[in-house]
Amino acid sequence: MAASHTPVDLPVLPAELQPSDGRFGCGPSKVRSAQVEALSASPLIGTSHRQRPVLDLVASIREGLRALYALPSEWEIAIGNGGSTAFWAVATTSLVRERAAHAVFGEFGQKFADETLAAPFLAPSLVLSAEAGAVATLVDEAALSAFAQDEGPAVDLCAYPHHETSTGALSPLYRVTPGSAGVSDDALTVVDATSIAGGVNADVTATDVYYFAPQKCFASDGGLWFALLSPAAQERARELHAVKDRWMPQFLDLSIALDNSVKNQTLNTPALATLIMMDEQIQWMLASGGLPAMEARCRASSGAIYTWADAHPHAAPFITREEWRSPVVATVDFDEAVDASYLARVLRANGVVDVEPYRKLGRNQLRIATFPSVESVDVEKLVASIDWVIAQGS
Repeated sequence: MAASHTPVDLPVLPAELQPSDGRFGCGPSKVRSAQVEALSASPLIGTSHRQRPVLDLVASIREGLRALYALPSEWEIAIGNGGSTAFWAVATTSLVRERAAHAVFGEFGQKFADETLAAPFLAPSLVLSAEAGAVATLVDEAALSAFAQDEGPAVDLCAYPHHETSTGALSPLYRVTPGSAGVSDDALTVVDATSIAGGVNADVTATDVYYFAPQKCFASDGGLWFALLSPAAQERARELHAVKDRWMPQFLDLSIALDNSVKNQTLNTPALATLIMMDEQIQWMLASGGLPAMEARCRASSGAIYTWADAHPHAAPFITREEWRSPVVATVDFDEAVDASYLARVLRANGVVDVEPYRKLGRNQLRIATFPSVESVDVEKLVASIDWVIAQGS
């Protein structure tokens, strides 16, 4: 993916260092050529989403996700429009009965917490936070103490990100024990997996809701959300749907989304291109060895970056604890000897794009996506390219 031209004031990468594909962005992510070919060959674009061909496409996606995650038969897969941002509102209206608790360690966990905090029909949420680069959980000693000392209503929904796209921090996957101190007997555990779903071999039955959008590991466009729902989560959605004095717009009603999804459709018209590309990616994942193989691909790529950064005199992984380092988003800090913004500018001029840090962190940093579609050999060339640019000086 070479640049058409490079500004005269910026160095030109040697051809042998140029990745074959320069897309390393955290979303939308690199789309494989096979997905684009599937899209261009599909007769479904411009046809009704209520007719059998599109229903079969949605069924293929749902069956593929069920196979990828080895879902028990009583679990369901719901689909809706709007991406993960919309699902935060869906969960706020359709899954939180009275009060939520959130583990926050980055931008996107905070955004879900902001939704429940702003809801006028809910009690103020309990929010446990860690600084960027660390991980907060709802089951560590500090969290258990906070639950025990809290004087508010019992929490009936516990939420956390499995992974923070903004920082490249990976949380362990866990369930908050219902009936423990400060937690209701039927509390749900709800996990945002937007940028990690498809990139690690996760046992989602450790949660009640595992939700994501398709523009990261699944290498599709945004605009949809997918939620893997336990029987308890399905029951909660139907319970709150039946509450007569609760504001429940159809677009945010998870029970309606679920009713449509089991018929292999969505409440509103979906983006068919997104569905076509996602189905192609899921079939490729399954044919390539499923989630274990996808995790191996991602860890090979991200591991090359972390090994390089650990050994570099002017760089270091932003996430200091190895168990928290993401396999799909590698964030690397540089000291004052290196201008990361200049590195990103040179790389972009040479067709290597979207390695800038998350805009709100304000760090001298690169953020590099290593989703399943990214080839490890291209990551190795990227690292070599960064070294070459540093050696040229700024």
